[in-house]
Amino acid sequence: MDETGWLLDADTNEPVPEQRLRHYFAERLVPPTWATDIFVYVHGWQTSPSFAHRTAERLLALMHGTLAVAPARYRALEAGGFIPWFVVVRWPSSSLVTPVGYRRIRDRAHSMGALDGNGHAAHVLGRLLGYLDAERTSPGAPPVLGNRYGQYFHLVGHSFGCRFLCEAVQWAADARLDDTLGWSTAGHSPSRPFTADSMLLFQMAARRDAFLSLFPYILPSEFHDGAPLRGPIVATYSRHDRATGFWHLKAERQPGIGHSGIGPAPAPMFTTRLLPLNEQYPLSALDHRFVNIDASDVYVRGHRLNPAGAHSDHVRPESAHLLLSLANHSR
Repeated sequence: MDETGWLLDADTNEPVPEQRLRHYFAERLVPPTWATDIFVYVHGWQTSPSFAHRTAERLLALMHGTLAVAPARYRALEAGGFIPWFVVVRWPSSSLVTPVGYRRIRDRAHSMGALDGNGHAAHVLGRLLGYLDAERTSPGAPPVLGNRYGQYFHLVGHSFGCRFLCEAVQWAADARLDDTLGWSTAGHSPSRPFTADSMLLFQMAARRDAFLSLFPYILPSEFHDGAPLRGPIVATYSRHDRATGFWHLKAERQPGIGHSGIGPAPAPMFTTRLLPLNEQYPLSALDHRFVNIDASDVYVRGHRLNPAGAHSDHVRPESAHLLLSLANHSR
């Protein structure tokens, strides 16, 4: 995406016209029949296009390695198979690694994705998610070659990328368009009992009250029964994340979610810790509308001179374990 949030053609680096968005997706992003799970990953601050791709590859490799070591920890994946397919959303997030640079990207992310401004990220990303949701094989549908259980759909963000995902999902809830997430043509009910099966937000760069102030319609309610999330919203946080700690406190008068977890929210909150590989996540730990994951004992790396601290220390085996557990419990 460019600095306005509009989709760029990978070959020409020119904006894709509005009327060609769905055609462009269909040319470039056909969910393969062999995939059991589709992951959409949106990177965060200070990430080049090539590094965003490498980060997704590292997470994918960690998931494969973790599953291979102890498949019995994820019994549903072991029974039905697990072959993930990643889609990486890239956007201009580079700046100086300073408080000024962080604020610059914070402001850019807001202008790119704000639903009430001139940004297009929510619209474009919402259309992408809707396209993938429409094209995947529905769990519960008739068996298909290579994937008898259907394709599950997971959203994964880091830092400011989490905001883009939340803005896109909320835009889809308001848009009522055929190619957004899972709408029926009659009424406001979803066309099937699932849309996104999980959303994992690594070190989210947003106010702790963001799910009240910025994203109040991201979940189904009596006012928005078609909000396009079936699974939980899970957010990691670490007290060693200085980017969403000290800087966020100075900029917005409260620490960010990546430092202190989700605060006030429109549904009950459950808090647990990021577990080591030899401990399983019970369904009861993740089966909530909102789940805070305290990663302060794991996300600790960050050079002492780096003002961001452990903000980008989420590419870990423990993170792969959490991703696998969410996929496992989605079955």
